[in-house]
Amino acid sequence: MCSVFDSGIRYADFWGHRGFTHSLVFAALMAGVIVVLFRHGIAGMRSLVLWIYFFLVTASHGFLDAMTDGGLGVAFFSPFDNRRFFLPWTPVRVSPIGVSRFFSARGLAVLQSEVLWIWLPAILLAVAALVVRGQQTKSTHD
Repeated sequence: MCSVFDSGIRYADFWGHRGFTHSLVFAALMAGVIVVLFRHGIAGMRSLVLWIYFFLVTASHGFLDAMTDGGLGVAFFSPFDNRRFFLPWTPVRVSPIGVSRFFSARGLAVLQSEVLWIWLPAILLAVAALVVRGQQTKSTHD
């Protein structure tokens, strides 16, 4: 089988595409590293809140990849179980690997799919959070 990105690592391997780095264990470890590195640099955020935030941010990448319609799936439970999974609902078109393939009609279809299913909901969620936060700030000042 061809190696991913000419690194010698096969797609389905532990370190392969959507492998360990997309797992929940990796998300927990990454969040822990960030908390240790930046525990003094983020004013007003407790370590647990910071850890939860970065865990969710990191884990969301795997969940978004599990919503795509191609590939081998995501190794959510690696290193304990290297099986790959998709979510039951896969509306996002899988992105082609490689710059030349991305800048094609298929790449445009992928971008349209990501705008509809990822970027638009993320923007709406961010705007809603800002509105709620603004209302909370206003009510504490009244």
